[in-house]
Amino acid sequence: MKNTISQRVADFLKNFPPFSFLHQKDLEKLSEQISIVYKDKDSVIFAENETTHDSFYVVHKGAVALKKGQKNTVLDMCDEGDIFGLRPLLAQENYIMEAVAYEETILYAIPIAVFKPYALENRTVGNFLIESYASNTRNPYSDIHKDKLYGDDLLHGNHHNERDSFDLQPIKYSKKIVTCSPSTTARDIAKIMTKKKVGAILIVDEMLPIGIITDKDLRNKIVTGDYSILTTAETIMTKPVITYPKKMTVTEAQMAMMKSNISYLCLTKDGTTNTKAVGILSKHDVMVALGNNPAVLIKALKRAKKAKEIKPIRARIMQLLQGYLDQNIPMTLISKIITELNEACITRVIEMSLEKMSSPPPVKFAWLALGSQGRSEQMLHTDQDNAIVYENVSDVFKEETKVYFLKFATLVNKGLFEIGYDYCPAEMMASNPKWCMSLDEWKNQVHHWITNPGKNEVLLSFIFFDYSLTYGDAEITNELSDFIFENVKANPIFYVHLVSGALQSPSPTGFFRQFLVEQDGANKDHFDIKRRALMPLTDAARVLILSHSVKSISNTAERFEKLAELEPNNRELYLSCSYSFKALLKFRTKQGLLHNDSGQFIALESLSKMEKIKLKRTFKTIKELQELISVRFNVSNLV
Repeated sequence: MKNTISQRVADFLKNFPPFSFLHQKDLEKLSEQISIVYKDKDSVIFAENETTHDSFYVVHKGAVALKKGQKNTVLDMCDEGDIFGLRPLLAQENYIMEAVAYEETILYAIPIAVFKPYALENRTVGNFLIESYASNTRNPYSDIHKDKLYGDDLLHGNHHNERDSFDLQPIKYSKKIVTCSPSTTARDIAKIMTKKKVGAILIVDEMLPIGIITDKDLRNKIVTGDYSILTTAETIMTKPVITYPKKMTVTEAQMAMMKSNISYLCLTKDGTTNTKAVGILSKHDVMVALGNNPAVLIKALKRAKKAKEIKPIRARIMQLLQGYLDQNIPMTLISKIITELNEACITRVIEMSLEKMSSPPPVKFAWLALGSQGRSEQMLHTDQDNAIVYENVSDVFKEETKVYFLKFATLVNKGLFEIGYDYCPAEMMASNPKWCMSLDEWKNQVHHWITNPGKNEVLLSFIFFDYSLTYGDAEITNELSDFIFENVKANPIFYVHLVSGALQSPSPTGFFRQFLVEQDGANKDHFDIKRRALMPLTDAARVLILSHSVKSISNTAERFEKLAELEPNNRELYLSCSYSFKALLKFRTKQGLLHNDSGQFIALESLSKMEKIKLKRTFKTIKELQELISVRFNVSNLV
């Protein structure tokens, strides 16, 4: 007779990660060992510094507040399906926070000893638990996680991922394998290969690959008359078959073929001839894959003569981005590669625009990328944000110099539009006279923003202070950067306005950690991941890096990593901010590719429970960061 209580527990847990990753039989077996705990409102489940229990908990009904410190600050709110009290699984330490029933609550207590084997055997389960544990300590890369559960490989990338980071693209192979027995004749093999339209056939014995025959073998051995058409496969086949595991990259496949001077590889379950073949890889497959190699795309961009030739290359860059995300390449590396490729597209448009001008530039200039593009965070096709700064000229040549660069910028902006970058609705583009100025004019503009920091000036400085040089003279941009830092230092009150602006980004969550969604407009009931999650991190990083007078770092994640060096006492928080930003950017990019849009507005009903949990993990970091900058710069209007 079935245990109906444990059956109900299993039916509940199967809807939530990591239990959803378990086989049904394992989940039912686990549920028989789970205890049901009832807690009145305000009753303590465990106290701060209390010795850890032998179970961790899942909220079945109700809610649990996780609190810390003398002020009993609520760090997190756990609701239905959320896990808490995981520390015993990964560290022999006391609880670092208090868990209190926020209302009448029913919990499932899951014994660590019973659950641990499942976590060790099932990597997906273990990975989820480590991430959940990490989120409660803010920084998933802190020393405390090392050698826990699986060891470093899970957190810092296993050898496979490190290898992938080198040559990146996973190879796509054919799963339609054509086989024959060792006794099949050359004549029958030729008929099979013609009928199936393949260039190679595997010879198998008891399901295992023992040899391969290609159309080249048939030409060299049969058509030449060296062997009869009735010769059997085992006589003319190439053996042993060169086998590899199916998880191989483009470069590995290319190297393997060059090394053995062959045109086909056999892919098996474990990479040896002792297991069944799962796919065939041809030299043609490798050549197709190499078409989306970053180096090949850069060469294609350099050969482009018209803007319309760049648009299909940008489409291939998006395919490359999708491949990297599918393969779970680290976001830092993805950002660098995609940014390089996007900049190469823009640079080619600039070069083509210069060729269209009737004369070369009258003075040195710099084309600046602003906003997300300037921060190397623009993964998807969004609108343009750019500016031109050029050398100072005497009053006599001021007007004609300005006219030249405005005409040039108009060509560039038009070219960028043609390759997929929409025009900026606010006209923050170099073809606008306000964003195309001499070095002195820019200095005057920046000085005005810093010394007259109204809401609009702060917003414009936010956009402009994230610039990076795309094309042109670096000395001009360096001089402008130095001027900005000198002015900010001389006007410390500007920090207060910057921080106030940074704190205007609305909170990601409301009561019970519910996502705060848009109340009206075209995106009603959607979650704005840009304004509520990415912008608070971006804005805070900018303020903090400015306060340290660090120039030439505009990327948000890199800013936090630099801040971790500069402020060791806040190292864990800053590294957590960097991690959270990359996770959010990756999430937005995936959503954008999935829905073919900017990924800014997300329909929450389309997300899984696990995706929502992963998003919510980053929100605690945002709150803590906003508290830090409000205290440091003595700004009280924290939202």
